[in-house]
Amino acid sequence: MSDCLVIIPTYNEKENIERIIRKVFSLDQEFDVLIIDDNSPDGTAAIVKLLMTEFPSRLFLEQRTGKLGLGTAYIHGFKWALLRGYQFIFEMDADFSHNPEDLLRLYDAAKNRGGDLVIGSRYITGVNVVNWPMGRVLMSYVASIYVRFITRMKVMDTTAGFICYKRKVLETIDLGKVRFTGYAFQIEMKFTAWKLGFNIVEVPIIFTDRTMGESKMSKGIFKEAVLGVMSLRWRSFIKPQKIPVR
Repeated sequence: MSDCLVIIPTYNEKENIERIIRKVFSLDQEFDVLIIDDNSPDGTAAIVKLLMTEFPSRLFLEQRTGKLGLGTAYIHGFKWALLRGYQFIFEMDADFSHNPEDLLRLYDAAKNRGGDLVIGSRYITGVNVVNWPMGRVLMSYVASIYVRFITRMKVMDTTAGFICYKRKVLETIDLGKVRFTGYAFQIEMKFTAWKLGFNIVEVPIIFTDRTMGESKMSKGIFKEAVLGVMSLRWRSFIKPQKIPVR
């Protein structure tokens, strides 16, 4: 078993899932993969189950009863990973918007460059986004500026979903108290880790919008992210986090 686990939540990703799994397994560094499928009606889980016969000790599947949200999928995966002793736990999308090759760079930053939480960042060296409409690029970029202003975090890509966590970060955060389920989840996890004193490192990546399957972004998800930031900041004043001894 590898000490690295890549968690990939899925909902209707039959066009991408086999390709992304095979690409991760082709990398020089060994990564295990956990797929968390929210009862995809398109048969995504069936494809994963077939691949599990080919990769019985590296590929795992957790099936949930419905579409329960991105944040709860990752929390489920984090708990699964901690129970099994993984030291480096990654978040990655199934649609190739995150290049699997960049897993190696995130891993290096966590293992060798002192990163406790490593972000695959679209904005650390400018705006590195391909195939997004200009309106969506501006919305995402301005959202990150807004989050930095409200939270005071020194993180350029606050809504990023391509992440490597060291085990100690997920052990320290009270996962049962994470509130948000959409993209605000990504902000909440970074903010909580930052308040706890963990070292956050950003690694530049090129984000490429999906070419197959349908986007899961919605106005409701974006609204949760924008409005949730004020709540995070307010709660941090009321109940300040204790910095762990490490």
